[in-house]
Amino acid sequence: MSSESSSESEVKNFTDLNLNDRLHKALDKLEYEMPTPVQAEAIPHTLAGKDLMVNAETGSGKTAAFLLPILQKLVTNQAPNSATRALILLPTRELARQVLKHCNDLMAFTHIKAVVITGGAEFKYQQAMLRKNPEIIIATPGRLVEHLTRNSIDLSDLEILVLDEADRMLDLGFSEDVLRIASASPEQRQTLLYSATLNHKGVRQVASEVLSEPMNLTLNRVQDGHDSIRQQVVLADDIKHKQRLLVRLLEQENAEKTLVFCNTRDQASRLAAVLKYHGLRAAVLHGEMEQDERNRVMDLMRRGQLEVLVATDVAARGLDVKGIELVVNFDMPRSGDDHVHRVGRTGRAGVDGTAISLIKSNEWNLMASIERYLKISFERRLVKGLEGKYKGPKKLKSSGKAASDRKRSESSRKNSSKKDGDKTKQRHRDRKSVGKRRAPSASNQDARSDLGDGFAPLKKRKDKEQDSE
Repeated sequence: MSSESSSESEVKNFTDLNLNDRLHKALDKLEYEMPTPVQAEAIPHTLAGKDLMVNAETGSGKTAAFLLPILQKLVTNQAPNSATRALILLPTRELARQVLKHCNDLMAFTHIKAVVITGGAEFKYQQAMLRKNPEIIIATPGRLVEHLTRNSIDLSDLEILVLDEADRMLDLGFSEDVLRIASASPEQRQTLLYSATLNHKGVRQVASEVLSEPMNLTLNRVQDGHDSIRQQVVLADDIKHKQRLLVRLLEQENAEKTLVFCNTRDQASRLAAVLKYHGLRAAVLHGEMEQDERNRVMDLMRRGQLEVLVATDVAARGLDVKGIELVVNFDMPRSGDDHVHRVGRTGRAGVDGTAISLIKSNEWNLMASIERYLKISFERRLVKGLEGKYKGPKKLKSSGKAASDRKRSESSRKNSSKKDGDKTKQRHRDRKSVGKRRAPSASNQDARSDLGDGFAPLKKRKDKEQDSE
């Protein structure tokens, strides 16, 4: 597996790329002029037919980085009688719909057809679309495996396989599905893997099985952070305190569009209800909603008819809404990677954004670990009038062997001190009792009375024996 770090590319604008005129016409309509770093690096290697492992996060322009070479290949080398030629796998329905929209924009002046195959849609309708042999399929792994099982999809002519958001896809448990899909396609295909982190154990394992001598392009990492995003933390006492803080922060920031993240569906639903009670135009988005309802909520958010969208991590990757000015972590994310994908919904396209995390006492260590992982320091923020009792840990705890050794040492010193004190008192009592007859203790007397007459003191027993003689 070859490895290459990002370097200054000779591609300065899209005209430097040898793309078809129809694609350049679409780029002009979309007002694309300067390629992003991931596009400048990845597109030439993809056009050259190489397998790639690309370290790039959401918002880096990676979608066009794999779509443009795919479209270039399909336009240049037409094969009207073949089955599907390109397959793009993604972890969520929202991301699949987003990529389809982007694909339609880029191929607007071509005759290429693309379809999206995800859960939540009618299976028979999808079968009818697949019978038309679209050149490009954009799909989630689970639903695509269902079509493979029912023989309603043909991957025998597949030329390019793309695994987008690979780390997220594998985290959601799609590893076996991805491998099955790859095994159903030709071995001589070109495979592109895009991931926010390439150190993910599952990503490395899958890459070793589905890619052939890939080139490794590290263009940006989650640890690189977002320079255009101001990241803050506000300390909170409990859930009720967090709710009051959130309402106040929304008033202070006065953002047109805000995205609030919770870790569970129930928490997201309850919080959306609280915000509505306070007169805010809010809605909830999570993975258990019907697809039609999810689409309706997303359309409302895009049109600006919602002020606040409360979501679980299903929306962190694949949420395509422009103009999100504020992101709030009502619950601290479970990892640094998730944190980056959440806050990456704001501060995009050169516009500044703000991300605020509400931290309870049991979330402090998680927050600190994310700071260390991302090598950043969150700005501390106070909300006047709503200051809580929790001010952070009183004392930073040492971890591991050092803390354990210190605890044992302190315990040993206490026990040693106690024993020394007891010995000193005992010696003092012994000196005071020199020459005095020691009276039997109450406990000894009680013990003797419990033993009965048969266990009288030895001297008295001898006297009785002499009297009997």
